[in-house]
Amino acid sequence: MTARQIVPFMLVIVSVSFIAGCFSSNPEDIQVFLKPSQADVTMDNYILQPPDEVTVIASNIPELQSGGSQVGQTQVIRPDGKISFENIGEVHVAGKNPRQVAKIISDRLIALYKLTGEHPVDVRVENQSKLYYVVGMVQRPGAQVFTGRETTLSAISKAIPNNLAWKEKIQVIRPSSIPGGPSKVFALDFKSMVEQGRMEQNVLLQEGDVIYVPPTIFASIGLTVGEILSPVLQGASAAAAFAAP
Repeated sequence: MTARQIVPFMLVIVSVSFIAGCFSSNPEDIQVFLKPSQADVTMDNYILQPPDEVTVIASNIPELQSGGSQVGQTQVIRPDGKISFENIGEVHVAGKNPRQVAKIISDRLIALYKLTGEHPVDVRVENQSKLYYVVGMVQRPGAQVFTGRETTLSAISKAIPNNLAWKEKIQVIRPSSIPGGPSKVFALDFKSMVEQGRMEQNVLLQEGDVIYVPPTIFASIGLTVGEILSPVLQGASAAAAFAAP
């Protein structure tokens, strides 16, 4: 085997070995993920935190009205976890769900106004700060807004795996809540989910979860070879340009 033949061969061996080492998933780790049917995913269970944006609505309460067509008053939760109103005062909302915040505000308004109805105050989450992540061979990678309703199927479908994606070896990663602790990782066969309707791996995501869509073996080899040869080719082009009369 000539030196020219050995180099590409070694690149292939290194790439395949690297790819094989990337998959450290444990099938049992899926047990920490809830199925969509096992959890209440209503917005009442959403835990507020800065810089979430909330709208507080109460009929006939002057300080909770806004001009124009907007309903209620919208505020961004401050870094200290609070929102504030002129007569109601400061309300610590971080760590609470919308219904709990509505109850706190209702209790304060009772002393100022005559409130009617079972739920006279409504708190709605407008813009959320919680995120999950989809990275790798997808058309729409990056941080995505977490609402509590996302599943592996909906998240991957929204990200759109590209032609280089290894759809049978997608990794779902739940980082440990303990600093330095081991993450929970399981492999997901997205191809069988969409082609055969196998939904046993369609689980609910949590804030901070990461979905990694790896390249296929051949795509990874091509990407690795490209990364190795790119500086060489750039150097050769620069040298040729320098040597040109």
